Amino acid sequence: MDFKQIQELIKMVNKSNIGEVTIEQKDFKVTVKQKEDNITQVVSAPPVVAAPVPMAAAAPVSASAPAAAPAAAPKPADAGNLITIKSPMIGTFYRKSAPDKPNFVEIGTDVAPGKVVCIIEAMKLFNEIECEVKGRIVKVLVDDASPVEFDQPLFLVDPA
Repeated sequence: MDFKQIQELIKMVNKSNIGEVTIEQKDFKVTVKQKEDNITQVVSAPPVVAAPVPMAAAAPVSASAPAAAPAAAPKPADAGNLITIKSPMIGTFYRKSAPDKPNFVEIGTDVAPGKVVCIIEAMKLFNEIECEVKGRIVKVLVDDASPVEFDQPLFLVDPA
């Protein structure tokens, strides 16, 4: 199951009265749960997701490098009118499609729904991450070729 199929599954659950859907394929399991107006997506593979998901909340607070800790402090002040684009999966974050290609977006780039902002490699699959809002990229929160966790902030977008 690729990322586009997972997105379609989420949209289908969102539009229906289904409370929860689980799909299992070999070493891959996807559970989509609907609560009120929010949808929670849990993507897991037996050895990979079991340990990192609980650590995702603790990693930015306790395991952050000293340089990353000051960057985390201003975000809540800026986040009042900014929208955060978050990682929909665990994987490796790439800002461009190939080493010799330009970055998908830079600080100051105008984005609209459907615009590819990055790629996340997960389980040898390269998943294009598309923007879901209109605005301008204000900050890139992840370094190129860095590992990312599910729901980790990737970009800050000013919707103005």
